[in-house]
Amino acid sequence: MKKQIWSIISILLIVSLLLIGCAKKPSVVEPVEVEEPEEAAQEPFKVGFIYVGAPVDLGWSFEHDQGRLALEEKFGDAIHTAYVENVEEGADTERVLRDFAQKGYDMIFATSFGFMDPMYEVAEDYPEIIFEHCSGYLTRDNMGTYFGRIYQPRYLSGIVAGAMTKTNKIGYVAAYPIPEVIRGIDAFTLGVRSINPDATVSVVWTNTWFDPVVEREAAVALLDQGADVIAQHQDTTEPQKAAAEAGAMSIGYHSDARKFVGDSVLTSAIWNFGGYYIDTVTKAMNGTWKPVEYWGPVADGIVGLAEYSPLVPEEVIAMVDAAKALLDLGEDVFCGPIYDQSGELRVVEGECLTDGEMLSLDWFVEGVIGEIN
Repeated sequence: MKKQIWSIISILLIVSLLLIGCAKKPSVVEPVEVEEPEEAAQEPFKVGFIYVGAPVDLGWSFEHDQGRLALEEKFGDAIHTAYVENVEEGADTERVLRDFAQKGYDMIFATSFGFMDPMYEVAEDYPEIIFEHCSGYLTRDNMGTYFGRIYQPRYLSGIVAGAMTKTNKIGYVAAYPIPEVIRGIDAFTLGVRSINPDATVSVVWTNTWFDPVVEREAAVALLDQGADVIAQHQDTTEPQKAAAEAGAMSIGYHSDARKFVGDSVLTSAIWNFGGYYIDTVTKAMNGTWKPVEYWGPVADGIVGLAEYSPLVPEEVIAMVDAAKALLDLGEDVFCGPIYDQSGELRVVEGECLTDGEMLSLDWFVEGVIGEIN
C-alpha cells in the first residue's frame, strides 16, 4: 500500500515539475507594426478683405476682388480668403474689422480711404495681425499702406480725350473733393490740354463712391451741357453707359469699361492689384513683411491703361505711347510750368510737386471748370 502511495506521489511530482517548466517557458509574441502619427494639417493663412462697394460694380471693388482671386489661384489650399462688401465708412468698418480679427484672420486689407481711421484703431488692439490700408497715410508696426499712381494713366487717358473731343467740352463725374480725386482730375486735365489747349474739363461732384443712379444723373447733366467725352472717378460704369446712350464717348476707370459698355469707351485708367496682393501676402506668410507706404508708378504695373477702342486713331496712340515712355523713365505728371484755374503759377518750370504736395493737393489746374466744395 505504501509503495502505491509513493508511486502516486512520484507521478504527481513529475507532473508538477513539468507544469512549472511550461509556466517558466517564455511566450513568443508577434511584433506589432506601430504607425507613425500623421502630422497635423497646417491651417491655411487667412486673409480678409473689406469692400466699400460690391464686386458687381465692375469697378473699384471688382478690381480688388480680382486681386483676391489671384491670391487663391496662386496659393491654393495654403490660403483662405473672405470678403465683406458694401461696408459703410465709419463705425461699421470697425465692427467688420474686429469680426475678422476675432475669427483669427492673419491679415486684413481695407480698400477704401474712409476705412483708414477705424483700421488704425483696431490695429493697435491686435498687434499679431497684419493690416493693410489702400489709399491712406496712417501706419503702425503692424499696419502698412498701399496705392498706385493712378494719376499717371489718368494723364495718359486725358491725352486720348483731348485728341478725340469735337466740342472741346469734357465732363468729369467725381466722387468726393479729397486730394486723391482732385489729383486725378488735375492729371487728366493736364493730359487733355497737353494735346488740346482749348479743351476744358467740367466737374460734377456726387459725394458718393457708389451710387449708380446718382452717377448716371451727373453724367447726363454734363452731356446736356455739351460734353462729348465723359470721364469719372466713381465705382461703377454708369457714367460710361450714359455717354454711350447719348452717342458720346467716354474714358473708363478702375476696370476696362469697354468690356462692359462697348467701343464708345476710348480707353480706361485701370488697376491691377493681383501682383501687389501676391507679393505682400507672400511676405506675410514667410515672416518678411514690414509696414511700408507703397505708391507704385505705372512702370510697376499696378496701374495702367486698358486696350484702346478701334475709334482711337493710331497717331493718338503713338502720342500716348511717347508720354508713357517718359513716365517709365521716371518723369512725372505734375512738373512745371503749371497754372491753377485762376491763372496763378503754382509750379515753376523745372520743378515738380513732391509726393507730399500731391498727396495733399487741394486746387484745380487751369482748364478745370468747377469748385472744390
